[in-house]
Amino acid sequence: MVALSLHSVVPVRAEARESAEQNTQMLFGQLCEVLEELPRWYRIRLEADGQEGWVDAKMIAPIAGKDLTAYRKALKTAAVVAFPMTYAMSENNGQTIPLTAGTRLTNYQDGRFEVLGVGFRIDPSMVITEPLELTQDNLLKAVRFFINTPYLWGGKNALGMDCSGFTQVVMSLFGKSLLRNASEQVTQGRTVADLSKAKAGDLAFFDHEDGRISHVGIVIDAERIIHCSGRVKVEKLDATGIFNAETNAYSHHLVSIRRV
Repeated sequence: MVALSLHSVVPVRAEARESAEQNTQMLFGQLCEVLEELPRWYRIRLEADGQEGWVDAKMIAPIAGKDLTAYRKALKTAAVVAFPMTYAMSENNGQTIPLTAGTRLTNYQDGRFEVLGVGFRIDPSMVITEPLELTQDNLLKAVRFFINTPYLWGGKNALGMDCSGFTQVVMSLFGKSLLRNASEQVTQGRTVADLSKAKAGDLAFFDHEDGRISHVGIVIDAERIIHCSGRVKVEKLDATGIFNAETNAYSHHLVSIRRV
């Protein structure tokens, strides 16, 4: 069975219980394959990035046949919410739903989109219909409203993000499809030889003492990075890693830079 989310954000958990660790989040309109069913919980795999976990069964809705075929086709040319948070209004009942950055809007035109025959209205200034060109200026414009978004394990919305959720959402505005976790994102794209050759939009990766990739951020230039650690912030970057001015020490050790 294939299903989609009709909620703003759906927690995807490591186990079938409310108190279980949140692995990631499913945004409005995202598709998933249901792998296993329990009375209240479904184990799912997200079509967008392959992440698996458990969701509350009532928070996703089945989609099949011609509806599924048409929806998958519409996703290929979907518009994208480009700001951390906005609202859409249902034409059916006038109710509003908050939508977060990175949410894809199918059958979008002039402030209106449609999901499974239901029309919604949204402020067109919150939406991009084509990927942004990946320049330093556009990157800084795209991320400025994310500054100080708090860190949340498994989060990928404006009220809480982890490091790779942040990179995944921001890079989607530039037409880049990233895998979910830093350890997966480091396998994408090509290696940049050293920091002096890095460009705005390159991904910088950092490791634990045991060598495992544990953190990722987006390069602004050869001296600055924006990343989510405690909160989304811009910090100094050099060949050693990220330098935290508040503690006067390095917080993360640079391992590699990748261009996707």
